[in-house]
Amino acid sequence: MPFFQSKICLKTLCLLSALTSLTVGADEIMLDNFELNPEQRWRYVSDQVMGGISNGQVVYRKEGDVSYAHMTGIVSTENNGGFIQLRTGVVKGVAEKSAGVILRVRGEPQKYYVHLRTRGTVLPWQFYQASFDIDKQWQTIKVPFSAFKGSSKWLKSAVNSGSIRSIGVVAFGRDHIADIQIAAIGFYD
Repeated sequence: MPFFQSKICLKTLCLLSALTSLTVGADEIMLDNFELNPEQRWRYVSDQVMGGISNGQVVYRKEGDVSYAHMTGIVSTENNGGFIQLRTGVVKGVAEKSAGVILRVRGEPQKYYVHLRTRGTVLPWQFYQASFDIDKQWQTIKVPFSAFKGSSKWLKSAVNSGSIRSIGVVAFGRDHIADIQIAAIGFYD
């Protein structure tokens, strides 16, 4: 059973979601800013769960007044693999009026992805995916729900924001060295 479906973790996520879900701007709802024990809400997962050989880690750091998750690793497409990711459950879903995902990130300049799972993504390899590029300086990136594409033709063509159940930041799909820092993640209207 995935961590976010167990009763203990569900209660923890509900409590922590209440603590970290706050309005930051007129049109932004913060899901997490990586303060207050993020290791209790977030999980590192790699393609090793399905026989791949990608390897990495996530450490939680604080630099001045900025807390962040730092995911590093080697992504390999050998053995049908090709990902490392940092994932959390979205207990309450997302407001229907939300327009997309907002992230505050920096790291080694390259392409990364956001993966969303919904009530309709029941199989482990089903998700909605959108890419974004990062720079070495902190930047805020908005990824509209219209940019997300389903991992298979059996999924609906558009993400239903009210049915989102988890979100992940993913190094995906090609052989490379991943190095990304995430200071905040949430949704915007």
